[in-house]
Amino acid sequence: MTDAIHVQELELFAKIGVPEEERAAPQRLAVNLTLYPARSFSGLDDAVENTVDYFVATRAVKEFASQRECQLIETLAEEIAGLLLERFPLIAVEVELRKFILPDTAYVAVKLRRECQQ
Repeated sequence: MTDAIHVQELELFAKIGVPEEERAAPQRLAVNLTLYPARSFSGLDDAVENTVDYFVATRAVKEFASQRECQLIETLAEEIAGLLLERFPLIAVEVELRKFILPDTAYVAVKLRRECQQ
């Protein structure tokens, strides 16, 4: 089994939506992230510099989302995966992005997995 770091329901705000009116103001989203570090947990020597600092990673995702304007949550999820793979020592990442837009539903979500292409 591959070691992983999981972040559940990180709150984001982004200008997102197909109609321009929907993108006029940032709306609340939630993202679940599963990060698969390049290095096994067994060799970390209890040192944060040997792993993926999830505090830094989540702050990067929040900042990135706040600066984006997209029509589709699929686009933002893809871009978040790319950001994480580019900035952190990961072999793979899973992103589930939730949008709270439809009445009569808890949320609408997209989910993807991307792997490092090195």
